[in-house]
Amino acid sequence: MGQLSFFPDVDEKEVRSLVAKELKLYKALKISQQNKKELDENGISSHIFPKLLENDTEKKFKVIHMERALENSLDSIERQIIEMKYLNPERQNDINIYMELGLQKTPYYEKKKVAIFQLASSLGII
Repeated sequence: MGQLSFFPDVDEKEVRSLVAKELKLYKALKISQQNKKELDENGISSHIFPKLLENDTEKKFKVIHMERALENSLDSIERQIIEMKYLNPERQNDINIYMELGLQKTPYYEKKKVAIFQLASSLGII
């Protein structure tokens, strides 16, 4: 009899890589949306920087979906891990994160894995 698994049979490394990539993109898109809102509020309808792609609607929905996934699919510890690891301006390593959160190494990595798979599921990556 095969062992039951909480996660689908996918390449964990690939899932982690894709989620990390999307989280980094989310940081940039969120800033882009804040900049656009600031321009709109000040009556500037044109872009102040050159624009190569017209995909504002897609960017808007990526931010909305990522925010929803972060807020609704993770518990508070999982969200803290993701925010500290991927959304902080300065890159932090895992040891510093689990020590700061008062977690042991194994529970930290289990929580991190669950958080990444939850985000991947919520975003439709897996």
